[in-house]
Amino acid sequence: MNRRTFLLAAAGAALATGASRQAFAADAPAEKFTLLLDWYINPDHAPLVVAKEGGYFARAGLDVDMVVASDAAAPAKLVAAGKADAAITYQPDLMLQIAAGLPLVRFGTLVETPLNCLIVLKDGPIKSLADLKGKTVGYSIAGFANAYLSAILKSVGLAPHDVRTVNLNYNLLPPLLAGQVDAVLDGYRNVELIQLGLQGHPASAWYPEENGVPVYDELIYVTQGALKGDPRLGRFVRAVEAATIFLTNHPDEALAMFVKAHPDLDDAINRAQFAATLPRFARRPEALDRGRYQRFAEFLKAQGVIDAVPPVDSYAEEPA
Repeated sequence: MNRRTFLLAAAGAALATGASRQAFAADAPAEKFTLLLDWYINPDHAPLVVAKEGGYFARAGLDVDMVVASDAAAPAKLVAAGKADAAITYQPDLMLQIAAGLPLVRFGTLVETPLNCLIVLKDGPIKSLADLKGKTVGYSIAGFANAYLSAILKSVGLAPHDVRTVNLNYNLLPPLLAGQVDAVLDGYRNVELIQLGLQGHPASAWYPEENGVPVYDELIYVTQGALKGDPRLGRFVRAVEAATIFLTNHPDEALAMFVKAHPDLDDAINRAQFAATLPRFARRPEALDRGRYQRFAEFLKAQGVIDAVPPVDSYAEEPA
């Protein structure tokens, strides 16, 4: 067999394999698939909106119902209880959910980089991370914020006792603008950082993954352990992958599709957030970086957030 014949044969085998992975009866009714969202529809969900509006889910034989959550902690718990097929959650949160004994399995990634960041006003007193000494930092989520801030401070030779911290819950920006805090952690680089700029308050940010915190996936898909191996999971993430590639190649068309489906989001902030989130979507959503999950779990254990590091394969997989 010459090289050309071999390559043609290999390509044919690959195509056959791909077809078998997507195989389902073309004339069969679409299968129901319920996905619980982490929050209200926003630009983070653009690949899902494109997958639905662009017919990618339908071509995968799926009728996907995306249910909006009013409590970001609820979706994973509901999936663990068998109330839905899948949910969007956060890789850091998954570690706590597994530690709590929830029977969850990660089977895909939506946003493959952290979104969290440390934000300061450009006209404020913080010009470098070292300037945090003696200053006040506001945060939203105690356990993770303490872990991230400790690592960030350590990266410039500081310790947690070198700063004051205050829990602002999710009310981050007003205290920053009022000068009640000098910096905020838990603001998102594709949300609060953009909002400040559009509102006439230019801000700077430092990213945890560049300052001592291992990189992690921000948003992931989880299902109940009992659904491991369900063929709908693979078809779901491959439909999202196709939609994400379309979104990457045709951002203007994808944005038009997004705002047509959700006209209430057609404003300057959401358009800016859409553009800022584009490079952060997982182009291979089913791919699992076991090393990334292992390193982040070890970091959380070292910071006292979790008591033990579970085997990655016990809570994460690539769908069949």
